[in-house]
Amino acid sequence: MSGTMLPPDYELPGSSIAQHPLEQRDAARLLVALGGQVSHAHVRDLPVLLGPGDVVVVNTSKVVPARLALHKASGGAAEVLLLEPLPGSEGHWEALVRPGRRLPPGTVLWAGSEAVVEVGERTAEGNRVVRALTEDLERFGALALPPYIHGPLQDPERYQTVYADRPGSVAAPTAGLHLTHEVLEGCRRAGAVVVEVDLAVGLGTFRPIKQGAVEAHDMHSERYHVPEETWAACRHARRVVAVGTTTVRALEAAGASGQLSGRTDLFIQPGFDFGVVDVLLTNFHQPRSTLLVLLEAFAGPGWRRLYSSALEEGYRFLSFGDAMLVDRTGAA
Repeated sequence: MSGTMLPPDYELPGSSIAQHPLEQRDAARLLVALGGQVSHAHVRDLPVLLGPGDVVVVNTSKVVPARLALHKASGGAAEVLLLEPLPGSEGHWEALVRPGRRLPPGTVLWAGSEAVVEVGERTAEGNRVVRALTEDLERFGALALPPYIHGPLQDPERYQTVYADRPGSVAAPTAGLHLTHEVLEGCRRAGAVVVEVDLAVGLGTFRPIKQGAVEAHDMHSERYHVPEETWAACRHARRVVAVGTTTVRALEAAGASGQLSGRTDLFIQPGFDFGVVDVLLTNFHQPRSTLLVLLEAFAGPGWRRLYSSALEEGYRFLSFGDAMLVDRTGAA
């Protein structure tokens, strides 16, 4: 690759950015681009698009209330933004802390009269290690919603998938927010198999590509785990249907490295040789984002035509917006 590829970009009107989830999860619209044919449906219609031999893979990572508004013993305000739990260290997290220079290692931060965390040393990436001083850390936190969401979320459960069960993500695997237990059961009745992966979604997912070339972007890393039964199902599937770009990263990282667990900074760009995923269920992504680069790598430059169609048809974009189902011929 030449190293001169510019980030994919398009004009996204603010009015097209969904600020709230729909009342019914599966009422989200679904742009279907399979086999070179384009149609419009709803997420509740997903079972009729699947059949025997299809393996649907979901990311079961659970979003933690990562933003902690605390104070020092002296009364000075402080904020801790949990990034991810540190493996093998119960109660320890990698975090951003503010104001960092005024919070030396050993500083205890409080909520009212209750000690919540102790600030530790810096990590290699320049973040901080914090130690929980309570067994119920989530009680003191609030969701770290995407920066383009401008108001509070009335029901925090709407920023969780219905199958979330492994705490560790700062941001939601948003394609899965549309799915319901009824839709997944419908997929199973259609003959598809539903299996799981776990990828802890970090704040880096919101970071735009600011450098001139895609290759210059410093890709964030994330922890992932692909169960052996999931991997076996994928290897014998007619089609592997990944729910969300985070699921794609977990599966393709496992395929590229041969490791079913670990950390990945895999940056999927045009020219990437997909070895696992055949179909992608995904939301509509921000301009100049790594997620949009992944979509172009997966579906080709025809994503622009699909996005233009979605904007013309009034689809809702980004985390609380609508979705698309695309294969590697659907946007070519």
